[in-house]
Parts: sequence; structure tokens; C-alpha cells
Amino acid sequence: MAELSFFVGMIGNIISILLFLSPVPAFIRIIKHRSIQDFSSIPYICTLLNCSLWTYYGLIKSGEYLVATVNGFGIVVETIYLILFLIYAPKTMRIKTCIVAGIMDVVMLGGAIGITQLAMKGEDRINAVGLMGAGLNILMYASPLAAMKTVVTTKSVEYMPFFLSFFSFLNGAVWLFYAILLRDFILGVPNGTGFVLGAMQLALYGIYKNGKSSMQYQHLISSSSHSHEREQNPL
Repeated sequence: MAELSFFVGMIGNIISILLFLSPVPAFIRIIKHRSIQDFSSIPYICTLLNCSLWTYYGLIKSGEYLVATVNGFGIVVETIYLILFLIYAPKTMRIKTCIVAGIMDVVMLGGAIGITQLAMKGEDRINAVGLMGAGLNILMYASPLAAMKTVVTTKSVEYMPFFLSFFSFLNGAVWLFYAILLRDFILGVPNGTGFVLGAMQLALYGIYKNGKSSMQYQHLISSSSHSHEREQNPL
């Protein structure tokens, strides 16, 4: 059983690394244009906090070193993303990002580590850290709900990339299986949520993959209308 859990955990690490690296094309675009464009720093700030909590959880719980190592990698990657974001963000956005990152990734994380170290011991400390990480994980897994609503509304998967949905589903499935093997309920709940939501995203992709976005039609109609107005009134 130990060998199987290690093998499953290694597969989970590989998939998680692919997920961590999925924003790389977006940051190549940011570097190329020397602008953050319409990108937000919030997902990277939240992911950095999430990775930090799970690294802490993996370090204080016996047998969870695979959780600690992959999330430690996530800390490095998300920190690089935030640094790049700060380099290319305008001054006001840079200040806001620093404030939010300071609150979430320094104050909240420091508070969580400090309280659990000073006020809790043993299983109570492990469970408290795991529950915080699980709660944040569930919120992050639930973030694609807005994209899923857009897919249903527009009948198009234009705004829900297939590979991101696929790897989210696969990541949830593998880590859920890993949690079952280790009988780790805290690790299993958020990844079970990710597995279910990932399956829903793939189902929507299968239903609407050939659909054309109603937003595209609205844009074409709007562009045509504006073009007509310019012809009538060049000023």
C-alpha cells in the first residue's frame, strides 16, 4: 500500500507541476508586451497562500512529504509570477498587489503558522492547518464556476480552456485517490471537490465544444453598428 501511495503521489506531483506551469504562456505574453494587460494578480496571490499552507501541512504531518515537495515547488513558481507581475504592472496596480499579497501571504500565513505553533499541538495543529488549506482549496476549485456559467450562457467553450479543465480534473482525481490510500480525509475533501467540478467542466466542454459564442455575434453586430455610425458621421 505504501508503494502504491508513493507511485500515485508522484503522478499527482507531475500533474500539479503542469498546473503550476500552465500560466507560463500568459506571462510570456506579459513580458513580450511589457504590460499586464487585463490579467489580475489575485489568482497568484491566493495560489501562493494555498501552496504555503499545504507545504506547512506536509511538513508537520508524517508521511505527507510528497504534498510538501510539490507545493514547495508551487511557492517558487507563484513567487516568480508575482515578481513578474509587479515588474510590468502600473504603479497603482503594483501598490494594490503589494498590499493584498502582504495581507494574505505574509500576515495571514504568518498568523496561521504562529497560532498553530503556539496554541496547538499534535493532531489539533495538523487538522487546523489542513482545514485552512482545504477551505482555500475548495474556493479555488470553485473559481471556474463563473467560466462554466459563461459556457452555458454563450453555448461556447471559448472562455474555458480544455487543457486547464482536463488537468484540473486529473489533478483532483489523482490526489483524491492518494488521500483515500492514506485515509487522509482533509486532503480528500478539496480534491474530491476538484474532481467533481473538473468532470462537470469536461462534460460542458463535450456539450458545447462546437458552439459559437453569442458574445462573438454581439461583438460582430456591435462592430458593424459602430462602423456604420462612423460612415454616417466621420467626426
